[in-house]
Parts: sequence; structure tokens; C-alpha cells
Amino acid sequence: MWVAVYYNNRDIRLQERPMPKINSGELLVKVLASGICGTDVLEWYRLRRAPLVLGHEITGEIVEVGEGIERFKMGDRVFVSHHVPCNTCRYCLSGHHTACETLHTTNYEPGGFSEYIRVPQLNVDRGVFLLPQEISFEEGTFIEPLACAIRAQRTAQLQPGQCVLILGSGISGLLHLLLARALGAGRIILTDINEFRLNVAQRFGAYAVINAREDVPTRLRLINDNRLADIVIVCTGDLAAFVQALHSVERGGTVVFFASTEPGVTLPLPINQFWRNEIRLMPSYGNSPLDAVIAIELIRTGHIHVTNMITHRLSLREISLGFRLVAEAKNSLKVIIQPHKSS
Repeated sequence: MWVAVYYNNRDIRLQERPMPKINSGELLVKVLASGICGTDVLEWYRLRRAPLVLGHEITGEIVEVGEGIERFKMGDRVFVSHHVPCNTCRYCLSGHHTACETLHTTNYEPGGFSEYIRVPQLNVDRGVFLLPQEISFEEGTFIEPLACAIRAQRTAQLQPGQCVLILGSGISGLLHLLLARALGAGRIILTDINEFRLNVAQRFGAYAVINAREDVPTRLRLINDNRLADIVIVCTGDLAAFVQALHSVERGGTVVFFASTEPGVTLPLPINQFWRNEIRLMPSYGNSPLDAVIAIELIRTGHIHVTNMITHRLSLREISLGFRLVAEAKNSLKVIIQPHKSS
């Protein structure tokens, strides 16, 4: 089978490898769609482990079932989670599934940018979900990123009518926009430096958009009856956005660090101001199996429409173009690789 091996954002090489062999309790899945995530092009995060096969937003069809599996059969359409928690440690039992050590060590082999993957037994048990007929394979690639947004907004306790400011209008920001709308948020305002993405955010229902190079807190007050935002969600790794977030949150509000900066970056906090105003700072990473279930249902029922976010559908041989589009972050949104598509 063919796989795409990542060396850096400008060097992704096609290699031929043997088909994975499965053991009892495992699945062999034919990958039919695999989304390129923004984290796939974070070189500071990826280069230390390169070369490797990336891809963690996949859907496909089961082509081989290991001994002892009863829940799945050949031909089933599935979404497969790359990382799964143990569900038994102190972190999982207290609801902090993404702090689970198991979640940070599980994966499928060799990665989503390949024609086939072997799904280990633990992932089969906790990370394989039947894909409803109402959801296409390419729509299913949004399950994982939407599940991450669900976890963030759930833990931030977003309430109907609240003003939400989303810093960054890429895929993560747009999914947060659609989810916040579905949950009944009031005014939802997005920022970015890219006019293409700001226009998309308006088209997807943002109450207003702000160019991130402007004085965001001042513009926010003008738009929002002289108030700042109840919830601020940072969806870009630019330090300037993190600083903007600290100055854009209303008293009693919450700042969600959905993105991360490069290692070693320190954020200066106005501790006394935040202490007096009961402002909450909340990082959010990954998702739990429950969040994936909710994401599937939101897409299946049409409460979240994702198809119009797809700007590029590429073959495995075109993956270098896909990585370039995502890394440049200009006139593209969701780039999907279809490993069995001819160029």
C-alpha cells in the first residue's frame, strides 16, 4: 500500500509499504477520507518525531475483522479516533480524559495519510464509531475537530445568549462559530488577518468580524453595547491573539486557550485585575469519546453543516500541495486527502 511520510512541511514523500497485519481484537480499515489538521503543519511539534505518517481525522470502511470482535463487521462505514483514553485512571474518572497518559500514547498504524490502517484493540473498544448513512466519508473527517470544539465549549459552560469572541477564523474558529450558534449563543464575533477567512466567517453567520490588526477590545465594545465578550476562544497560536484575549474578556467571563503557542512562550497575566473580576482562564486540548458521539449526532442531524468548509479534495499523490495550502493558510479552509482517489 502507499503511505505519505512527513519529513517537514515541504517534504512529504510517498512510500510503498506492506499492508498492516491485524491480530485478534483489531481491525483493518480502508481509509477513504483523511483531513489535514492545522496541527499537522506545526513544524515545532512535528519535526522532533519525523519522519512519520501523520493523519488523525479519518473515515473509512472495515475490510478485515480480527478474532473476537462482535460489534463490527466487514463493510461497516466508520470514524476512527487516533487517541483514546483508558477510562479508568484518576484523570478519566474525574472527567479530564485528555490528561490521561493512555490518550497520549495510543494511535493507529501507520497514520491516516495511508491507504489502510491497523486499529489496535484499545482503539477498537473506545475509538471506533459507526458512521451514519447521513454522513459522507468526507463530512466524517470533521468529527474529530468538532469533538474538540465541543469539549472546549462544554467545559467553558457556554450559555445561551452569551457574547462569544473567537480569535482566528480557520477551521477551528469556524467550527466554534457553528457550534456556539447551535448552542444558542448571542453575538458571535470572529477575528483574523485574512480577509478571505473573515468573509467566510460572515457567510457562516458571524454577528460581526474584526481584522485582528485593529484594536480588538475597542472594536468589540463598539459592536457589543460597550461590553466585552463573555467567552473568548483563542484559535490561533499567535501570541498577539493571546494578549488580545486577556483584554477582551468581560468581568466574570472565561478565556479558552484552544490553540497553543510555540514552546517557551510566556504570557503576562494581569493577575490582580483578573482576581477582582473573577475571570477564568481555561486551556482545552483534544476530546473524549463522549464528545465524538455528540459531534456525530450534530453532523447527522444537520445542526452543524460542514460540507461547505471543504475547499480542496486531493489524492495521496497530491498531499504536498495539501500541506502547502494548510501551512500558507490563505485561500483554503478544509483540505481532505482521499488515499484511493486517482490524481
